Amino acid sequence: MRNILLATAAISLFAVPAMAQKISTPQWSGSAGYTALDADGADLGAITGRATARLHPNFAVEGEASIGVRDDNVTVAGVNAKVEHDYDAAAYAVGILPVSPNLELFGRVGYGTTSIKAEAAGVRAEADGESVNYGVGGNYFFDAQNGVRADWTRRDFTDDNGSEVDTYGVSYVRRF
Repeated sequence: MRNILLATAAISLFAVPAMAQKISTPQWSGSAGYTALDADGADLGAITGRATARLHPNFAVEGEASIGVRDDNVTVAGVNAKVEHDYDAAAYAVGILPVSPNLELFGRVGYGTTSIKAEAAGVRAEADGESVNYGVGGNYFFDAQNGVRADWTRRDFTDDNGSEVDTYGVSYVRRF
């Protein structure tokens, strides 16, 4: 009986580091910044806001929404067209790798929707697309609450065309 109790006590000591890593309540952060979209020859821009709930030191969930602020003029088959990014929204699962107390790298995968408008020769068209999104980035914190974020995300659209959009973002991050 004594050996069983000692073995149980020894095994429970292995659980102490795992318990120390558990976050009892989500740690929230928000970010706001600029995202550049490279969309099949059109260079667009958007203001992006994110809310992140860190559920574990190495895992978080994130929601983001963007509103287009930079349009582009392109030429297709000799016809000038204006392309506008209307909006997008997405949700992500985020894996986090803390590198130092101030620096963390992350990878994310999620699903989103994007709306883009185009006008050429008086004809206006709007396209809404659903996409599987994946990307990488990093956060650098100046202190316990304030930092910057840089990220790259690819949007693989699920429609028949199978087009892709690469996004590059820079944001201010605030922990709450």
